[in-house]
Formats: sequence, C-alpha cells, structure tokens
Amino acid sequence: MLVKSITALVASASIVRATAIRPLDPITFQDGIVAEAGGMQNVHITYNAPLNGELAVHYGPCQAVSASDCHYALGRTHVGDHLLARRHAAHPAQRPGKFVWLPPVDIITDGCLHAFSGDVLVGRSTPVTVKHRKQRRWTAAADIMDAEGPWFDGVAHLQEKEPDAVFVAAAKSKSIGILGGGMSGLMTAHLLDSVGFHDWKIIEASGRIGGRVHTSYLNGTKPEDYQYQEMGPMRFPVSITYPETNDTIQILDHRMVFQLADVLNAQNGPDYAVKFIKWIQASANAPSSTSTRRPDGTVPGSAEVKADPSYRSNATLAYVNATEVAEASDAYDTWTNLDETKIAEIATNVYQAHKAAVEDGYFDFSEAGYLRYKLGYSKNTTDLVDDITDNSPNWLYDSVYFSATDWRTIDKGLSQLPRAFGPQVLNRTMFHTSVQGMKYNSTTEKVTIQYRNKTLFAVAPETMSFDYAIVAVPFSKVRLWNPMPAYTSLLTRAISRLNYDPSCKVALHYKTRFWEHLEYPIIGGCGSSNIPGIGSVCYPAYTLNATGPGVILASYASGTPARSLGALTEEQHVALVQRAMIEIHGDVAREQYTGAYDRICWENNEFQAGAWCGPEVGQQDLYLPAYFHTEQHTVFVGEHTSYTHAWIWSALESAVRGTAQLLLDMGLVDEAKEITEFWMARWITM
Repeated sequence: MLVKSITALVASASIVRATAIRPLDPITFQDGIVAEAGGMQNVHITYNAPLNGELAVHYGPCQAVSASDCHYALGRTHVGDHLLARRHAAHPAQRPGKFVWLPPVDIITDGCLHAFSGDVLVGRSTPVTVKHRKQRRWTAAADIMDAEGPWFDGVAHLQEKEPDAVFVAAAKSKSIGILGGGMSGLMTAHLLDSVGFHDWKIIEASGRIGGRVHTSYLNGTKPEDYQYQEMGPMRFPVSITYPETNDTIQILDHRMVFQLADVLNAQNGPDYAVKFIKWIQASANAPSSTSTRRPDGTVPGSAEVKADPSYRSNATLAYVNATEVAEASDAYDTWTNLDETKIAEIATNVYQAHKAAVEDGYFDFSEAGYLRYKLGYSKNTTDLVDDITDNSPNWLYDSVYFSATDWRTIDKGLSQLPRAFGPQVLNRTMFHTSVQGMKYNSTTEKVTIQYRNKTLFAVAPETMSFDYAIVAVPFSKVRLWNPMPAYTSLLTRAISRLNYDPSCKVALHYKTRFWEHLEYPIIGGCGSSNIPGIGSVCYPAYTLNATGPGVILASYASGTPARSLGALTEEQHVALVQRAMIEIHGDVAREQYTGAYDRICWENNEFQAGAWCGPEVGQQDLYLPAYFHTEQHTVFVGEHTSYTHAWIWSALESAVRGTAQLLLDMGLVDEAKEITEFWMARWITM
C-alpha cells in the first residue's frame, strides 16, 4: 500500500528527489543529529502531511535518492491508517515521532538520514555529525560489569532484539503496574514520573510503603519524640579513614541514598525533609561477647575486654590443633587478600569489583568450602574457623562496608525516607492488595495481575491489567504466585530457588536512657552478647544524653539463631531479650522497662518471608544476568536483583537498572540516558 495522502506533495519528483529537502516535505528530521559510533540514540521526526503506509529510515550519502543508494536501514514500520499501523495506536494518528538508531562502530561520516515510503523519498536530514564513544568522560559499563549482563550498556541490550522490533519508540501513555511499595518500587515510580510516565500504579500488599525500611516509634510516640528504633536497615557507610596514614576512601555506591534525599527534599519542601545525622557504629562501653562478667555480674564493654585479658572468654577448645586453626584462618585471609587496595576497589566501583570477583573465582567457594574442599582442612578445623554449613560466596562488599569509620543515619528514623515519597505516590498506591498470580497475553501484549481482596477462598481472582509489570516483590513471595508467565528457565529457577536469610529484631522501651548514666556509660554504638539468641545490641545515636524515655535495639540476630527465635511466641521472645538486658546492664534495666516493645522476625513476616537476599554459592553469578532481560513485558527489581544485597542503595540501584531496562525495551533511549546519566553518571555510557 503506497501513500495516498501525500500524492499532492510528491506529484513533482523534484520535490522528493532534490538533494535538499524543503520544509513542505512529508517528513522532517530534527536538526543537529549527532551519531555516536557504537552507541545508541533516538531520532525525532515531524510529519508535515498525513503519511499512511510503510515508513523506513536509512542512512547513507546525503545525495541518495533511493534506499539502494544508502549504506544500511535503521528499520521499517507502518504508520497512519495502514492495517499494520495498529501497533502504534498510542501515538497521534498512529504515527510515531521517535525512532531508535544504533549507529555501527564503522559508520561513515558526512551522511544523512533518509525516510522512504515504499520507493518514494519523503524526507532527509541535514548532515549527521559522527562522534566516537571514547570521547565520553566516563567508563562504559560494558567494560566494568559482567559480560553476561551489561545492563547499562543499552547497545548490547538492544542488539539482542530484531531491529524492527525496537525501531519505533513507544509512547509514554503505556500503563505500568509496580508490584510492591518497598524502596525499589518507590524509586521506580519516581523515575517513571521524572521522564514523563504518569500512568503507573503501585500495588502494595501491606498498609504502608517502605517494605523492609521500618522504623518503630514505641509507646505510641511520634518521630519528633525520639523514642524509636530501626527494625530494618539502620545506617549508611560513608568512608574509611586509616589512622596510621590519615588516608580516606569514600564508599561511593551508597551516595545514591544521599542523592535521592537531596532530590526528594527539593521536590517536597521542609514538611517531608530527609535529614542525615551521624551514626555511631561502635562505642567503648557497648557490651562485648564474652563469657566472663564484672564483679557485679554485668557484662564488660569492649574497651574493658581489650584492656584486661581476664575478661576474655575462657572456653576450653578440647581436641583442637590451635596451630592448624591459625594456619587455616591465615590461608583464607591470604586468598581473599582484603587489603587496603582491594577495599578501595570495592568501595569506589562495586561493579568492577564484582566482575573481578567473578573472574577470580570468589563466587565459587564459601569460606568453609574453600578451606575444606580447596585446601583440604579437616571438618573440625574448618568448622572452628568458619561454620561448616556456610554456603555464602566470598563477595566481600559487606566486609568493606563494615570497615567504615564514618556513618550516617536519618534523623527521626529511616522511615522518613519512604515517607518523603508520599506526596508523589500515595494517591497512586493500592494498599492491602496481595498479588497471587500473573498472566501475559501475547496478542494484546498486556500483563494481568491476579489478587484476592474479597475472600481468599474465591476460585476466580480479581484482576488488573497493565502494558508492563515491574515486580518489586521479593522472590521469597513471588515463588508462591500461580499462575506465572512462561519465563525462561534461568529466570524461573532464580525465582524459585534464590536464598533469603532470616533475622529477628526486638526493640525495648525504657523510662530513661539509663545506659548513658551507668558506671561505664554507653554512648551509642552496637555491641554483642554471648547470651543465646541476642546477637547485637544497639544504642540510639540521636539526642545523646537527653532526658526522658529511650529505646534500645536489644536484640538483632540473624542466620540460624533467628530461625530458632522466630519459632518463639512474641511474649517468649521479648521476655528472653528483657532478661538479657538485665544481665548485661544490671537491675536498672528491670526497674526502667516500661513494657512497650516491638518485635519483627522478617522470615516470618507475611509480606517479606526473609530479611534480605543471601545468594548461596553459584547463585549470584548464575542468576544475575536473568534480571537484565525483559520477559513477557515483566521487569524484576529489588535488592535481590542487584550486585549487592540487604542495603537500601541496592534496592535503589535495581530500580535505576529496571527503569532504564524498561525504557530501552520501549525504544525510549533519550529517557533511559536521562535516568542513568543523572543517577549513575560516574560509571555509565549509553
């Protein structure tokens, strides 16, 4: 079908075959097109006549008058009232005005873009300026990230697809279902809004936003009363300073959290301000995990134990070859080689460090696996150095983060961060709606989510449909959804098998901040305890030496102990922890306890089923590439799909990746560049 509505415009061949296209030609291109060799970009066109039929864009000499004169085709589609133009129903008159171009590395210079309808030339650009990617100021993600998943490198992402499938950029009227209102879901909503996508809705199973970011304000208090503790994430590592040299290493990835706060503060104003304050990670008198006690029966602090050897644990290690244990421990340290140089590499570029860790084999062994199966140490020696059941790969970012000497937290609680999204998202969030299944219709290209709000026993679920779904729900919950689209085997296995770790927290409310007025005052910081089931004990870093009530994070346990604690009743668990506070601090903890508390075991939480993603050996590098592909109009985000886990920055990073991935799938290169260059510019080339 050749164009019929432009007949008058093309009646004279000179109009369309002249070397310079005149303003009344059916198609005009944007001015000043710059092609990045080996890169990608959008090409914008304007319709000066109601074009109907085939539309193809080619690149070649500016004197070309036919497609055969050109070097190659960008792609082809149909527009207007042509039957095949229905795929462009979201565009005005079914005529898209934005196209995707992947200029080859060897693109010729001094060329022009040409638009053809059938054999008729209907538009030509001014000469294109050609630049090369090496002129960019930062490193291409493809150079520093895993070869199987360079998701920021949109060229690699789009080259996997048929050219015509991504040739035309989708309209921003597409509907997006964001499943999950945790940090990755909230960030995704913000990013979509920032590039002009406004037809999105958050579907949240609980009655609040923030997910595992959860500040508990005890005894009915408000944030400004400063009687709270963090039941989820608590702090952000900023930098590492070495006192011997005074050298400081900045931990760069977490800067995204501070950047987000700046953006939200500028967007919202003072009523929703996110303000950072200093976090105290360690203090001299915080309890030490020792089996010995002071003369009064209380637990000595870390400084006392360090100064007085008699306070150190005196457990007898019967039938232990102490020399072999020390050798095994040294052998592991030599292998991981976490020296100042490697710490700096992870702190400054976690992507490049991840790639190096994969190449160096650190994902192939846990610490126990390396000692037992690589070096051949006995099970007993291995178990003494590291729990023989440990199956976590040697991805050492956590060790780097916890080497930080400078930390920050959020004034009035970390829940102030998701709260700051409220003005933007609350009117587009559907609460108390737990997704239970998804279907994809390849004919309508719609994703339908299924849920049961009226009755759990209803055979027929309630449904909602979207053009795309961004799933920000942990796999620990997604794996129970039924039905699910026909995803690839790798993604399906990741959903069903990816490991999650447990943790339990108990916060206790006291009449005063008595711990700051003991003989050995505890001023903020986290300590630990050998009392079974307690783990870490953390003291508030805010309003130090204030009068009035206060709250201790009296127990923070993870791993195997958390599973045992999760089996206790709430009353049993809280009682165990309160007894431990009396043992640690003395009878003052009994006198000052108000009876108010909060307790969360995240593995038992109906909305999470786990505290954070803890990939086992082989899972991280195997499953990670699966998240970089959009399958059945679905994109998966969340800390479990990031390079690191359990940190807020991981969730935010996944949202940047997922949103860019979605935009690239729609051919919206300009918008994907806008997001990645704003949020990740120090690493990204697109």
